[in-house]
Amino acid sequence: MFLSTFENKLDKKGRVSVPASYRAYLSSLGYNGIVCFPSFNNQSIEVWSQDRIEKISNSIDSLNPFDEKKDYFATSILSESTNLQFDGEGRILITQKLLKHAKIKNSMLFVGQGKTFQIWEPTAFEKFRVTARKKSNINRTSLKWEQKLNN
Repeated sequence: MFLSTFENKLDKKGRVSVPASYRAYLSSLGYNGIVCFPSFNNQSIEVWSQDRIEKISNSIDSLNPFDEKKDYFATSILSESTNLQFDGEGRILITQKLLKHAKIKNSMLFVGQGKTFQIWEPTAFEKFRVTARKKSNINRTSLKWEQKLNN
């Protein structure tokens, strides 16, 4: 899983090192890279493994081929996605388009989200984190704990 939050900076060539624990998790899934696209909900970059992007692609493909929603989702997610491979030192080169969307200039946060992670500009994430904490507290009863039945 992708857990915790890590801060890294772009190097002189515009590359950034993906946290070692994130790379290890991806490697365990058989991947040497990530798929990134601009977040719908936030000023951040969504980062998914190849199997997750294939899952959303299959979901989009299951829509009626003549339904405009199919084109909207395909355009907003798939056409905006970029496949980024790790170099020998675990770095990626994030596109300028993605950096601009997240307003990242130099420093960025890698924010674990379980099966995915996000990349944020640190100040923007701190504002979001405070709001998320408050809203999570208000809505905490809606998070259900799975209970196994003992037979």
